[in-house]
Amino acid sequence: MSTIDATAIFLAGVEAVKPEHFIPMHVRVENDFIIIAGRRVDIASVNRVFLVAAGKAASSMALETEKIVGSHIDAGIVVTKYHHALPLRICKTIEAGHPVPDENSIAGGKAVVEIFKDSTPDDLIIMLVSGGASALLADWPPGCTLEDVQLTVQALLNCGAAIDEVNTIRKHLSLIKGGQLMHYTAATVIALLISDVPGDDLSVIASGLTVADNTGFEDAWHIIQYYQLMDMLPGSVVDWLRQGVEKKIKDTPRQGDKCFEKVYNKIVATNEVALQAAARKASSLGYDTHVLMPPMSGEASLQAKYFTEQLKQLPGDQPGCLLWGGETTVTVKGSGRGGRNQEFVLAALCHLQKELKAANMHITILSGGTDGTDGPTDAAGAVIDNASFTAMPPDGIDAEQYLLNNDAYSFFKQTGSLIITGPTQTNVMDIVVGLINMESIAKN
Repeated sequence: MSTIDATAIFLAGVEAVKPEHFIPMHVRVENDFIIIAGRRVDIASVNRVFLVAAGKAASSMALETEKIVGSHIDAGIVVTKYHHALPLRICKTIEAGHPVPDENSIAGGKAVVEIFKDSTPDDLIIMLVSGGASALLADWPPGCTLEDVQLTVQALLNCGAAIDEVNTIRKHLSLIKGGQLMHYTAATVIALLISDVPGDDLSVIASGLTVADNTGFEDAWHIIQYYQLMDMLPGSVVDWLRQGVEKKIKDTPRQGDKCFEKVYNKIVATNEVALQAAARKASSLGYDTHVLMPPMSGEASLQAKYFTEQLKQLPGDQPGCLLWGGETTVTVKGSGRGGRNQEFVLAALCHLQKELKAANMHITILSGGTDGTDGPTDAAGAVIDNASFTAMPPDGIDAEQYLLNNDAYSFFKQTGSLIITGPTQTNVMDIVVGLINMESIAKN
């Protein structure tokens, strides 16, 4: 049992949801037809084909689609995170800010809208959506500015709001999210989506660019009240949301709106697929493997404690593996660096320090983002094992202090326990891998 096994299990999950594996399953050309997500499009009946991709996996999804559809594509745009671009033959690429939008995010949003505006009823738009597109495609409502939106998003991230709550606000501070992008076109739109949200809710993924919304201004208003953000947000943002609550502004389109008559959405990769692949890898390595349900959510430090307790309860007949997928949140109270996965692992380490003696540690815990990035860092996550209890940072500050300062990155950089993968070109939330050998514990 080791960090090597845990890393191999995590990477097996990531590999299973890369576009090179699933795009050919959902996109192909046969004779005179383009077949996307099971829908057959007669090439002769289409005027132009546009390819639009947005998100952390946008470049890879577009690359694989270009390989298949090729010369049938007339033009395309890809909007992805900085350092995630790949060489493309047809599509133009814009790299932009994430998770807080920047000027390039505005340019990305405008570029996508222009393609939608330029399209006609006889055109086909192939839309490729992955996590991160909520920030990468940005705009703002009348009376607001980019800075207003940036401050709002940062406040939501710092307070520990869940992704569906953050995206509810994003939808209602936008003229393209929450299905509003469909107002700009009469073309047929077929969207393939990688899910990076708990429950695989289409309306939450990338803030529902091509999907009917099931939230309203009242929901957005409730969220800012619940997290006590009213006095922290720009006045222009609060005023816009208040106008929406008062019905002075039209809300996002609902199911049945005419703008959705020619759009088809299909989820093509999920956290569940990644977990299944990780479980197969763990079993092949000799672990008695279990998947923890329901999907992970909530405060990272609390969920880490829960996970370690569940891991210790696995049957002890053979080395065990416990897998968990989903996405936690972090309420930022300190000034350190890190992400939710690093915070999760550091919290697990602090808990285990209290529960077990270091000499008896036969537990390995890894938590990583399948996109290869965890918060504003270059790490996907972190991993701890027996050695973590003897490789403490040399500066005399204990792990608990790093946790209180939300500084997991600094802690794990000193211990050499960061997981560095670089951009993976996919994004299906996070995977936690727990390994335990109860027989080894019993011998000590």
